[in-house]
Amino acid sequence: MLFSTFYLSLPFFISVLFLFKLARKTKSKPNLNLPPSPPKLPFIGNLHQLGTLPHRSLRDLSLKYGDIMLLQLGQMQNPTVVVSSVDAAMEIMTKHDMAFSNRAQNTAAKIFLYGCIDIAFGNYGETWSQKKKIWAHELLSPKMVQSFHEIREEEVAKVVKKVREVSSREECYVNLGEMLMSTSNNIVCKCALGRKYTGDGYSRVKELARKVMIHLTAFTVRDYFPWLGWVDVVTGKIQKYKAIFQSLDVLFDQAIAEHLTLKKESNHSRKKDLLDILLHFQENNMLNFELTKNDLKALLMVNFFSLSTLLLLSLSRKHIHYTLKYMNSRILQVEKKSENNMHSVL
Repeated sequence: MLFSTFYLSLPFFISVLFLFKLARKTKSKPNLNLPPSPPKLPFIGNLHQLGTLPHRSLRDLSLKYGDIMLLQLGQMQNPTVVVSSVDAAMEIMTKHDMAFSNRAQNTAAKIFLYGCIDIAFGNYGETWSQKKKIWAHELLSPKMVQSFHEIREEEVAKVVKKVREVSSREECYVNLGEMLMSTSNNIVCKCALGRKYTGDGYSRVKELARKVMIHLTAFTVRDYFPWLGWVDVVTGKIQKYKAIFQSLDVLFDQAIAEHLTLKKESNHSRKKDLLDILLHFQENNMLNFELTKNDLKALLMVNFFSLSTLLLLSLSRKHIHYTLKYMNSRILQVEKKSENNMHSVL
C-alpha cells in the first residue's frame, strides 16, 4: 500500500518541480543584447543540434546564425557562447580576456584535479597567476627544457637502435605506434618524476593517462542536468572516476616519497626534475600562498594531459611519418659525424 501511494504521488512531485523551474525562468530578466541563438527544445536546450560530430554541427550553425551565437546546453546555469571567426576570437582574447578567463569545471576535472586547483581548470586569481608563473618561468623555461635534452636524446637513440635491430632480421616488423607511445611515456615521466616505468608499471601509467583524457571530455549527466546528478552515481560513472583518481593519487604519493628520501640521502649528482622544483618552492615558502601537497599533485597532473596528447599523437600515421623522417636525419648526421672523425684520425 505504501509503495503504491509513493508511485501515485511521484508524477505529482515531478510536475511541481518542473513548474517551479519553469516559473523561475519566466521571471522578468534585464533586457540584454544577446547573440543570436538557434531554436531550443524544452529541458535539453540545443543539445540535440550538436550531433555525433559537434565541430561540424557548430560550423553549420555558425553559417546560419553568425560568427557569435548563444547555445543552451541542457540545464547548465550559464549559456555557451560559440565564436567561429578569427577576428571575434582575437577580440575576446585581447580585449575581453578577463571576462572569459575561467574555464568550465566539469565533474571529471573536479575529481581528477583535486577540486580544480591546477592551472588548466583553476579559476583566475592571484593564486592561479603564481602557479602559472612557476609553470611558465621555472618548469617550462628554456633553460629547464634544455636541461632535459639528454633525456630526449637518450630515448630517441633507444628507438633508433631498436628499429635498426629489427630491420636487420629476416622477418622485420615493428609496432611503431606502441614504440612511440613508450618513448613519449618515458620522456614525460623522466622529466616530471625523475623515473620511467617499465613492464606492468608502464602499462598502468599508460592506461591511467588514456582514461584521464577520455573521461575529461566524456558526457556526464550532472554537467548538463545538475539535478539529475544521481544518474551518474547509479550508473557507476562517479565510482569509476574516483577509482582512477585514487590510482593516480597513489602514484604521485609514491613519487613524492621517493624524492624526499633521495633528498635526505643528499644525492646531489641526480639531475633535478619538475617535482624537485615544486618541492623546493614548497619547502622554502617562496610563494605568497601555501603550496600544499594536493597543489603539487594537481600541477603534476598537467603532465598527464601532455602525456595523453603525445600518446594519441603517436597513433597518427602522419606523426609516425615525420618522426621516422626526423630519426632518419639524426642517424645520417651521426653517421656523417662519425665518418668525418674517422677520416681526421686516419
